[in-house]
Amino acid sequence: MDPSELMASFRDLQSYVGWNAEDADRVAGLREVVAPDLGSLVDEFYDEIPRHPQAHRVMTGGAEQVRRLKLSLRSWLDELFSGPYDEQYVRRRWLVGSRHVEIGLDPSYPNAAFSLLRAGLTASVRRRWLGESSGMWPALQSLHKLLDLDSMLVQRAYGDQYARQMQRQERLAAIGQISGSIAHELRNPLNVIKTSIYCLTHGKSITEEKRSEHLQRMDRQVDVANGVISALSDFARLPTPSPDSVAVDQVVTEVLETLTIPAGVVVVRDIARDLVVAADRQQLAIVLSNLVRNGVEAMPHGGKLAISGRADAGGVSVSVIDTGVGIKPDRLGRLTEPLYTTKARGIGLGLAITRVIVERHRGTIRFSSEVDVGTEATVWMPSGAADAQDENQRRTE
Repeated sequence: MDPSELMASFRDLQSYVGWNAEDADRVAGLREVVAPDLGSLVDEFYDEIPRHPQAHRVMTGGAEQVRRLKLSLRSWLDELFSGPYDEQYVRRRWLVGSRHVEIGLDPSYPNAAFSLLRAGLTASVRRRWLGESSGMWPALQSLHKLLDLDSMLVQRAYGDQYARQMQRQERLAAIGQISGSIAHELRNPLNVIKTSIYCLTHGKSITEEKRSEHLQRMDRQVDVANGVISALSDFARLPTPSPDSVAVDQVVTEVLETLTIPAGVVVVRDIARDLVVAADRQQLAIVLSNLVRNGVEAMPHGGKLAISGRADAGGVSVSVIDTGVGIKPDRLGRLTEPLYTTKARGIGLGLAITRVIVERHRGTIRFSSEVDVGTEATVWMPSGAADAQDENQRRTE
């Protein structure tokens, strides 16, 4: 937890409960009132714990641990009354809750502990107060505000630690899912390569034509495996874009030259040569490559792939439309989720990378589709040299 962020949160909580300098003065005035009872209050607090197995199970250090904990609680109580209620104070309170999470203490027990301490301190103030009773109630109210704030900090620590645990679990689950996908995607080409190697090694009187066929098959499978690795590498290490003025039609031309378009797929282009977008050229190529590749793969029996571009609302919209199998409505909204794919093959990172690139360019991407009719993917990005210069300036500030 960032200390300054935690302190800002604490200040907000102080404002929420109405804590002010007068409250701090009143609590400081209670220090001498309750001082004679603090030792017995600490003893009673730890005498209560053995009666509750769920709380007592974390007490694994015996008498020495109890001694240290009593000293810590006494220090905590002293600081409660003396302050200062600064960043270090807040962090120490937060660390108490964090430690409770680490040792596996259920959050209900810190709540019960605050209730026990609140009752003990209130009884001490009422028993030992020597001034007018009219002054005791505001002082107790200020003390309760501070105890509430401390309790909130401990609960915040529980929330922060729980969120981190959930993130770790989600990362582990994602790693497991990615590992399974990678294993599946790499095992297939490796098996093909292994089979071809076996045939080349053990085949009797293998013809030159057959040898060439196996070598070509192995080469294709190496490209497949390399594509899986490249997709993972692109997703994990995608650099921050460096926008420049890029002619959309030129990038589309370059993309189509690098891809293998099946003979049964007709590509139709409708992009003005002067259509300019503010984008990182290489990353725009990745976006268009993924969209064109997806469109082609959606038409296994051939069809038409239309690529169009137009000026649109201060930017440029580029659409890739196929006449393929289409996508069911319940799957359409998940297309850009990492590891989600509607294909029999693939690890579901292409469109996830595409979305990240588009969003880093301050753009948008949307899909529409109809089963057995086709799919349209439309990307919008800022246009023109001025936008590119503004973005580069923003990045250097």
